Amino acid sequence: MSIIQKIALVITIIGAINWGLVGIFDFNLVEFLFSKGSILTRIIYILVCISGLFNVALLFMRNRHKIME
Repeated sequence: MSIIQKIALVITIIGAINWGLVGIFDFNLVEFLFSKGSILTRIIYILVCISGLFNVALLFMRNRHKIME
């Protein structure tokens, strides 16, 4: 696993934990730490989105390699 993959995985996990907090406790940790609507909050959400998409792409790439072998 490359360093980029590890970073993407960690960011995705942080995003999942935040969504879990929102769903269970109606508490958004990112907005609590960086204020609602701030540019830093938006950057974090964008990074979580990009990381999630990157992980989805990795999932399909791994499955493609297994099928081709």
